[in-house]
Amino acid sequence: MVSLFGTWMQSTAQSYLIFELTRSPVYLGYVAFAAGVPTWLFMLYGGVIADRMPRRDLLVITQTGMMLLAFVLAGLTFTGLVQPWHIIVLAFALGIANAFDAPARQSFVLEMVEREDLVNAIALNSAMFNTATAVGPAVAGLTYALLGPGWCFLLNGASFLAVIAALLLMHITLQPKPAQRNSAVEDLKEGVRYVTTHTVIRSLIALVGAISFFGVSAFTLIPAWAVTVLGGDATTNGLLVSARGLGAMSGALLIASLGNFAWRGKLLTLGTFVFPAMMLLFAQMRALPLSLLTLAGTGTAQILILNLANSLLQTQVTDELRGRVMGIYSLIFFGLMPIGGLLAGVLADLAGEPTTVMLGAGLSLAFAMLIRLRVRELQALQ
Repeated sequence: MVSLFGTWMQSTAQSYLIFELTRSPVYLGYVAFAAGVPTWLFMLYGGVIADRMPRRDLLVITQTGMMLLAFVLAGLTFTGLVQPWHIIVLAFALGIANAFDAPARQSFVLEMVEREDLVNAIALNSAMFNTATAVGPAVAGLTYALLGPGWCFLLNGASFLAVIAALLLMHITLQPKPAQRNSAVEDLKEGVRYVTTHTVIRSLIALVGAISFFGVSAFTLIPAWAVTVLGGDATTNGLLVSARGLGAMSGALLIASLGNFAWRGKLLTLGTFVFPAMMLLFAQMRALPLSLLTLAGTGTAQILILNLANSLLQTQVTDELRGRVMGIYSLIFFGLMPIGGLLAGVLADLAGEPTTVMLGAGLSLAFAMLIRLRVRELQALQ
């Protein structure tokens, strides 16, 4: 939780800093794209590594790397040397660490809890994540306004000590090391074949990819929205990101409170329609209170989709392929987001932020309708 607060402080401050340095929404897309390129280069291999070495050890390595990058950005900012290209390069380096961290982190859940508690564990993890999403950006906005962005980056670097300590203190049952009879390429091919031939798993990953590309990526524009649409500042930016996180936290707590309910597929389908509807409403708002309310709605619907898709996916996949399948899941989610973010930044520069958000909402709605008509098995999932 401490580390996630720091992560959201850095993410929020970094986006606003590069917008402040350039006054261009295109650069928001550049940062998102730079952070996402390593996803395409390394994340599938990261899934293979997560199936081959102790996942806790891999997480300690990746979290340490992220900590050092945060300290570098803090140093550049405090000394007044920071330039837009520094932020882009560091975002790329952070993306490399995340490419190995995400598959290990996603598949590590089953080493901490029993299979029958998996759905609740994922829901509670999302609640923790989105609690930080709700509070971290608001704290970042205030810290940025009062002390400057360097303190946001410094506090994030320090926060990684908490998660590294937590990982080292865990008492877990080590998973048996798999026999490595195949090459990494053959292991990777096996994971891809498994996903492409399994209709439900393939559909869940495709759905998450569409939401990431058309919907979630549009929210890289929030710093520009805060300034150009709402006439606000760094504090406004933090409140907008926090509102979305507060809605997501509410959705995650709702799922966790329901326990092992038998209509997850139906709730997932509902979320795919509510999400674009709330995006369309947000695009029409010009007052801060209504903007915060509709962003909270998008956050709730988004977590219904991502949380339920993740838990349903993990209950479908076999243990020996878990790291590779979650690597593919992470590749699609994290990999499509920066491409969508780059396109959103370019389109916003040409047509404006509201038009860009409305287009993303329309495409998300169209894909939801396609999945609803073509893959009816999803609604029956429990």
